[in-house]
Amino acid sequence: MQGVVVNDLGEKTVVVKVERRFTDPVMKKTVRRMTTYRAHDAANAARIGQTVRIEKTTSDSRTWELVDDGDEAVPGVRI
Repeated sequence: MQGVVVNDLGEKTVVVKVERRFTDPVMKKTVRRMTTYRAHDAANAARIGQTVRIEKTTSDSRTWELVDDGDEAVPGVRI
């Protein structure tokens, strides 16, 4: 999953907001839903505003891990 880092204050932990879009089956309008996930960042490299990719650590786990952090932070991103 891909999302934007919204909080990096935890030690080796980041909070990532993932947005998904879908069409409402009745109203036929595009709907946006956002979910936040806590992900383990071993290098402590992700910063607020960066676009990152996260994955589950194991198949049955509810734990997420930061896989790929973006190259640059985007200053002024409104979240």
